[in-house]
Amino acid sequence: MKTLVQKFGGTSVRDEAIRGRAIQHIKDAIDEGYRVVVVVSAMGRKGEPYATDSLLDLIDYPETDVTKREVDLLMSCGETISSVVFTHELKQQGVTATALTGSRAGILTTSDYTDSRINKVDPTEIHKYLKSNDVVVVAGFQGQDEGGNVTTLGRGGSDTSAVALGAAMDSEYVDIFTDVDGIKTADPRLVENAKTLQVMTYNEIVHLAYQGSKVIHPRAVEIAMQEKIPIRVRSTYSNDAGTLVTAKKDQTVDQGFKDRLVTGIAHVSGITQVKVYTKEDSIRLHNDVLTKLATEQISVDFFNITTDGITFTVPTHKLKTTTSIIEALNYDYKIVEKCAKVSTVGAGIQGVPGVASRVVSALSKFNIQILQSADSHTTIWVLVKEQDLENAVNALHQEFLEDR
Repeated sequence: MKTLVQKFGGTSVRDEAIRGRAIQHIKDAIDEGYRVVVVVSAMGRKGEPYATDSLLDLIDYPETDVTKREVDLLMSCGETISSVVFTHELKQQGVTATALTGSRAGILTTSDYTDSRINKVDPTEIHKYLKSNDVVVVAGFQGQDEGGNVTTLGRGGSDTSAVALGAAMDSEYVDIFTDVDGIKTADPRLVENAKTLQVMTYNEIVHLAYQGSKVIHPRAVEIAMQEKIPIRVRSTYSNDAGTLVTAKKDQTVDQGFKDRLVTGIAHVSGITQVKVYTKEDSIRLHNDVLTKLATEQISVDFFNITTDGITFTVPTHKLKTTTSIIEALNYDYKIVEKCAKVSTVGAGIQGVPGVASRVVSALSKFNIQILQSADSHTTIWVLVKEQDLENAVNALHQEFLEDR
């Protein structure tokens, strides 16, 4: 049985008209001889009645009195509703289909409620239903733990559900449908000349995803990379091929791949820079601050350790907790609010001299101050003021990704 997994996100299932476009993609796949596993997210975004954030508002999350296990029970409802509605509309258009929850689809997870990891996928039930149906619609973002409790997979969890199912079923492709026509060289809301990448390697996209590109969740890419399942990132609104994500460069020669220094420019906003000082024992400061932040589950980024203190960034919504910790430890500190991290990402960066100087030069032309910087073999990061974000992304895109 030739199978294909197609995932439709919240904006692709938000209303009947858009779901009609999604159903046409499913019909096209059936005409090509596939049995199709469809993974759906909750319908719409915050403010729309069945969106996940709207459900969470019912319990004043995160200031709620219920347990995380109960939060997962509530959050899973959006995808469950979406799967049944989608199945109903498929049947109305003459497509044989049935709906399954994540647990019935065989997604078994850890018990880390609200952010579980997939331990195993047993697609037995899916295979059974595909014998008598063209389509099985699976509620994304959810599974169950060993105790039979409903669990959810964290933000972007429907991507993870889709790729995990594709791997378990040895599907030919996993199609991730969204509201853009593929993976771009930068956020098109900031960069008018952002280009759609025809082909990418897993290594390239996973780094872009971790640095802020939101088209596909990095955890999903990691599963695809491990299992060598090709992903196609496509638009619900067109029949374009989108972006193919595959294993190796030599597998993409016939797909239009060409060697490139930089793949894309990614960014994350809503960041605050924190500098903590001491005139005494800096080693103790490093240990005190980082240990306490970890205990409070605050993830730090961009950190630099010096002989008189430590500098790092935190998400702005974690700032109040962060400063309370530092004050309790009786250290002096300064903060710079409204910052953004801009990342120049490319597997071709490794070992190439002069890339960092080109980053600095491009930003200096726009008088953009670099507050911090760091680099790895695939990425050069800079921290800038949020007011400079759009100019910074455009400057780096012009430097590395536009013909000059």
